[in-house]
Amino acid sequence: MKLAIRGFYAVLDRDDEAFARSLVSVSRVLQIRLKPHDSQIDTATLVRVARMARRIASEANAALVINDRVDIALLVGADGVHLGQSDMPIADARRIAGETPWIGLSTHNLDQVRAARDAGADYLGFGPVFSTTTKANPDPVQGIEGLRAAVIAAEGIPIVAIGGITPSHAREIYDAGASAICAIGAVNTAIDLATAARALHV
Repeated sequence: MKLAIRGFYAVLDRDDEAFARSLVSVSRVLQIRLKPHDSQIDTATLVRVARMARRIASEANAALVINDRVDIALLVGADGVHLGQSDMPIADARRIAGETPWIGLSTHNLDQVRAARDAGADYLGFGPVFSTTTKANPDPVQGIEGLRAAVIAAEGIPIVAIGGITPSHAREIYDAGASAICAIGAVNTAIDLATAARALHV
């Protein structure tokens, strides 16, 4: 699938088919990132959830991204894999995955943005833009000015803004140049998921 990351970027954080369907109804991208962190989930569970998500994403014409695991992304035919700073380098992931899957990377400062750009990342997560409770040990808050600087440093690579974002922040996030917003807390725990997600599609 052609890289197209715009608007709300959804994260499936639980083994729940109905919830996955709700997410792809309001997003063109679905990333699997289970709780607790994927590395603590057994591989069989990850494969089962990834296959379920692949089916649902395909039915909705949405892209599927797997967190951390290049092997599972290839196994289920995912459209991309999203890596963290402590995962394998982009160059190694590309050697394994080939040119077809997108490779995204979480970045938390300008040095990391520049390194990911130079390594050939297809898109970047950047943040936390605001204070977040999603991670136990979050990186330093970057703010809107930090996000704007990251967009410039990325030189055209799409950036997904992450960290503490609510619908009230959407306009300033996009005005800073971000292509998409990932807001797990604001959407995945919302009483009205669809309304919360649509408010992030400015």
